[in-house]
Amino acid sequence: MTVKKMLLSIGYSCLFSFIFAQQSIKPKLKLSLQNVVDLAISQSSSIKYEQNRYENYYWRYKNHQAQYRPQLVLTGNLPNFEQSTRPITQNDGSVQFRKIGRFQNSAELSLNQSIPQTGTKIYAQSTLFRNEDLEQNYVNFQGNPFVIGITQPIFAYNWMKWSRKTEPLVYTEAQKNYIESIEEISRNATRRFFNYLSVQTNYKLAENNLKNSKDNLRIADTKFKLGTISENDFSRIRLSVLTAQKSLSQATMDLKNADFELKKYIGLEQSSNIELLMPLNMFLFEVDAQKALEEALANRKETTQYERRLIEADRNLTQAKKNNGLAATLRATYGTSNISDDIPGVYSNTADQKSVKLSLAIPILDWGKSSSNVKLAESKRDLVVFDVQQDRENFERTVIVQVEQFALLKEQLDIAEEADKVASNGYLIALKKFQNGEISITDLNISLSERDKATQDYIRSIQAYWTAYYRLRELTLYDFEKDQKIVYDNPLLNGIKN
Repeated sequence: MTVKKMLLSIGYSCLFSFIFAQQSIKPKLKLSLQNVVDLAISQSSSIKYEQNRYENYYWRYKNHQAQYRPQLVLTGNLPNFEQSTRPITQNDGSVQFRKIGRFQNSAELSLNQSIPQTGTKIYAQSTLFRNEDLEQNYVNFQGNPFVIGITQPIFAYNWMKWSRKTEPLVYTEAQKNYIESIEEISRNATRRFFNYLSVQTNYKLAENNLKNSKDNLRIADTKFKLGTISENDFSRIRLSVLTAQKSLSQATMDLKNADFELKKYIGLEQSSNIELLMPLNMFLFEVDAQKALEEALANRKETTQYERRLIEADRNLTQAKKNNGLAATLRATYGTSNISDDIPGVYSNTADQKSVKLSLAIPILDWGKSSSNVKLAESKRDLVVFDVQQDRENFERTVIVQVEQFALLKEQLDIAEEADKVASNGYLIALKKFQNGEISITDLNISLSERDKATQDYIRSIQAYWTAYYRLRELTLYDFEKDQKIVYDNPLLNGIKN
């Protein structure tokens, strides 16, 4: 390393130290892991996105429910004015152009109801039509005081019946996915927490290493003047100070990046001064694998998703078969009708009106298109059945493996904690021996490296516990510590009557 690079490194260290010194004027906000998770699931941009997405599915389901309830609709034309010249065909077949002027109004009140079980649509309506001829100077009225009608598909694909099967499952998936997404946000916040904590620990270690290196250099300077150490050893000690300054500079930059990333994710102001607390409140409870699997299958969206995928495959097959044969639609109406010079006359002495219509569509020659559509739908359904079975087995295995991994964490934590204590104590002993001249700077650096590695290993072991903890919650949507299902409200839907 050149002297120029060393000086730049020291300059960066001084600059970032100044920035942190300015931040330290503000009181430090000490955050535990639970604090960070709570902030992430209450004010982060991720939680706001999930709340809005769940709200979208809520109103989609409400819209689905509403379309099967009676719909009362008023339509009309107020006004409909026309004044023009039009060709009028006469009785003898000739055409004459006549001037037309008319002012028309109409209104229709209808009540519509769908019956999803049979695909039937029934309606009742009342209409009134007013016509004023401006050229002939007269007014008359026509109306249907009362009409009922029915539209009944026969041998046709009933989309309403299948929609009533799939849409509730889609909404249930959205409800479960909302809870799952919040647990995923908690796990992501945990990852960022430990990333910050690791960098924060490196920064504190770098500060401590620089302080010890400067103390060692001061002692070495005295020994060098007394001639008790060689120039080579003295140069190595000076180099260790420069190396420590460079490490502190890098740790400072890493801390700034981690600080920005964490605050951005949990929705905290960038100007706030935070310090993370080591989450040592681990509770290594026993998790029964069968219980975890039962809760996962009951609470996660996958089970509902598997059912919906199979229903959709059956729906597509049914649609292909229905489109392959006779399709008919029966339409029938019954009501009253009348014409009059005034409105009251429309509703007196009415005449009956009736209509029946049967429409047919029969495929005769399509060169195998319909049958191939059926075969394709059958093949796709078989593939969906296979995929669902594979996905179910993979999901169940994932839950079991996560439970098994969680059970192995206690031994790893104990080993890592003991190793950290031993390495930290070994470094203190090595530092004292070095200052007494009993060991070389090389031995001290080895002890320092072992201590830093053990500390990072311990932090990673703690991180592994909390990551597994939140991953287990995410996979099962169950809180094994409190022995209850995980439930979250959506504040965007508070106050809305279901």
